[in-house]
Parts: sequence; structure tokens; C-alpha cells
Amino acid sequence: MILNISGRTDIVQYYTKWLLNRLDAGFVYARNPMFREKVTRFELSPKTVDVLVFCSKNYKPLLPYVARIIDKFNTYFHYTITAYGKDIEPGVPEIDQSIDTLIALSEIVGKDRVAWRYDPVLLTRKYTIARHLETFDRMAEQLAPHIDRCIFSFVDMYRKLLVNMPEIEPFTFETMDALAKGLGQIAILRGIYLQTCALKGDYSAYGIHKSGCVTPGILSRANHIEFKSLRFKGMRNNCGCMEWHDFGTYNTCPNGCKYCYANKNPELAKESYKLHDPCSPLLLGILNDSDIVTKCKERSLLKPMDNSVWLDL
Repeated sequence: MILNISGRTDIVQYYTKWLLNRLDAGFVYARNPMFREKVTRFELSPKTVDVLVFCSKNYKPLLPYVARIIDKFNTYFHYTITAYGKDIEPGVPEIDQSIDTLIALSEIVGKDRVAWRYDPVLLTRKYTIARHLETFDRMAEQLAPHIDRCIFSFVDMYRKLLVNMPEIEPFTFETMDALAKGLGQIAILRGIYLQTCALKGDYSAYGIHKSGCVTPGILSRANHIEFKSLRFKGMRNNCGCMEWHDFGTYNTCPNGCKYCYANKNPELAKESYKLHDPCSPLLLGILNDSDIVTKCKERSLLKPMDNSVWLDL
């Protein structure tokens, strides 16, 4: 199975100690977001986990421990760095700091395991098309030698986004096309493989590829492994990814990003963070007597390998 760490919260930035404890323990619990009393147990072993796919806006807390993680697990790292400042992403490091951390991560794991995510792309009076292209180009010039690819998407206009970010300007066909064209031209100039994430539009005319961001091809090349021939439904509309599991928890990310789909509001996330115990098998809170724990029975998606040797973390 593929484990995503995490699309629901930034485990790497805020919960690294807990994550390391879970890797040492060899298992983790995750509550069902819809049915809170239902808990899934995931075994954290190379025999059960095909790839750990990380996603974060700040890998600095994890850097001292990355080497021993990649020694045991197949991995891939999504690093989100956008054009926004503290007005949009109050808990995220400054752009230059993030660039330095990505480069440090890439030097440890290799560029084939690092994807730069420039998403979500959104527009305001401050963050215009011109500003996006200027910032993207500056970042692309520095990051190109250290990444496998760049992935971008346009922001999804969730209802709560309009509440949390009233200054946002809706996209039109023309503004999306102009941004895609500009990003594509920059990516070609900088030698970056640029692709979309779960977008309807076709921007191949600008050198932009339409693909999933967690695919057998990407993970195979990064880790020198081979997957079985299987069909994947994707994780949402227009998604070309393999299915994965996520043991993160919604409403627990203190980053406070205004566009966040995983938090109802920043204050709720801050309150939830107070309930975190690094020693608990759950990211938030503890296991209750009334909880129903079920072991995940996902099978490996990899082709069998002979004489495999599993290393202890």
C-alpha cells in the first residue's frame, strides 16, 4: 500500500517527534473522519508499506532523520513552496528559507525523490499573474537542479474558502490560460518537467503534462522498484494518482493557510493541536474504550522481489 504523510495536515512540520515514535513502534492508528469511533491500524513496515509519500511545507524538522527513513522505506517527497507571504500562509517559512531546505532535502534523498509543488495557484489584487510568474521564475532558477518535477494546480473554490479568504479573485478561462502559458514557458526555459494536478484543462500546448502526482512511473523511477500492472481510479475527479491511505487528521494543521481545505478555520486547528500527545498512537487524542479498531488489510502493489532484505529503523 501507499501511505501519504499527509494530505490532511502538515505532519512533517508540526508532528515529527510523533511520526518518529510511530515508525519506531511499527504501527499507527487513524480515526475515520466521518465515523469517529472507527479506527484503522496501519502497520509501518517495509513488508506492508510499498512507499511513504511525504507532503509538507517545511521539511527542516525532519532533515536530521531522513537518511535513516530512506534506508528502510521507499519514499517520495512533495515540497510545497508558493509565491505567498505571511498574509496567506502565516505559519510557513519564507520562500528563501524553504528553497534552502528543499535543496538540503534533495542532497540527502536525491533529486529523483523530490517534487516541488507550486499549488494552489490563486489570484488576489496582491498576487497577480505577473507576480506569480516573476516569483515562479526566481524559484525555478534555483530549484531546477534539485527536483524531479514541478506540480501546479489552480485553487478549488470551496465554500469555506470564500469565507476564510474573501479577497480571492475567481479564475476565468483567460486568466487560467495566461498563467499556464507563462508557467509553461518558464519551466521549459529552466529545464523543469511541469505537470498539473487534478485539472480539467489541457495545457499541453505550453509544454505542460497532465498526469497524476503519485503514479507507478514516478515512484518506480525514484526508488528503482516495479509495480504490478493495475488500474487506479484516482483519489478525486480528474486525478491520475494511485490510491493511498492517509493517517493524518483534519483540523490539526497550525500553518493557518487561508486557502486550506483540510481546516475549517485556523483557530480550530490551534485548539486541536493542544490535544496532541507525541506518545499516543493517534495523531490527536488517545484511544477510547468505545473505539472499534480494525487492521488495514491492504496488500502490496509491488512485484515480488527475491532475497529482499528489510532493515530495521
